[in-house]
Amino acid sequence: MKGIVVYKSKYGATKRYAQWIAEETGFDCIDLKHTRIDDLEEYDTIVFGGGLYAQGIAGLSFLKKHIDALKDKQLFVFCDGASPIEEGAISFIFDQNMKDYLKMLPFFYFRGGWDMDNMSFVDRNLCKMLQKSVAKKDPKDYEVWEKALMEAGTDKHDWTDKSYIKPLIEAINTSYVS
Repeated sequence: MKGIVVYKSKYGATKRYAQWIAEETGFDCIDLKHTRIDDLEEYDTIVFGGGLYAQGIAGLSFLKKHIDALKDKQLFVFCDGASPIEEGAISFIFDQNMKDYLKMLPFFYFRGGWDMDNMSFVDRNLCKMLQKSVAKKDPKDYEVWEKALMEAGTDKHDWTDKSYIKPLIEAINTSYVS
């Protein structure tokens, strides 16, 4: 089995997960910005990962654009974000992003990080505006992501944990047993 982890990371959590997955599997690992579809021909397993921004998975458009060329590959998708790992939040992320053929792919969510000081000017201001908007709601009515947004505040958080990749590693290993 020859595999690769292709990731798009804006602030580092996705890259960290991609590197951990590559270490555990022995797969190559590459940033999506350095990837062309032709680069993936030689691989039979491809793990795509991206950070979650405004409910969209970064880099997933590459997979959507090239899905016909990749259908004969074993594909896995992961994303990471600030929301806690809760089934309702994961289902929402899946439904928003994994449409058409993608909804048949194994999908994994990992908790990432939050660092407003490290965010771009645009991201930081969007988050502040969103927090102000959410603050107008009754906290008992918060969605999972809204609660996470408000709890994160302006503090720095690193929720990354190598143990989160275990189900993905097991799925990869299981796909080669059959």
